[in-house]
Amino acid sequence: MIKVLVGFILAAVAAFAGFTWLTLHWSYSDGERAGFVQRFSRKGWICKTWEGELAMVTLPGTIAEKFAFSVRDPQVAATLNANIGKRMTLHYEQRKWVPSSCFGDTEYFITAARVTPQ
Repeated sequence: MIKVLVGFILAAVAAFAGFTWLTLHWSYSDGERAGFVQRFSRKGWICKTWEGELAMVTLPGTIAEKFAFSVRDPQVAATLNANIGKRMTLHYEQRKWVPSSCFGDTEYFITAARVTPQ
């Protein structure tokens, strides 16, 4: 009976680990968004994640649409920190059903960032 219980627990842990790996390495969609990074910070009590907000403005004087995102790569985070307030293009991958906020608060993960001319 103990062996069956231990086997079941190990199978459940392996299934959860496999599902987590799959959600973090297989993107639902990807693309690019352009705008001005207006907020970028490292936050969390235990799991520190980089979280930001991109203001996408189509024409001057219009209301900006906000795009919330997460960053896992420290090099991309450094690029974003160095260029806050500048017009940037961000490449993102959307990852659905990530089981914990330890990997990021949003489902949009930035994989590359570059400054674009205005």
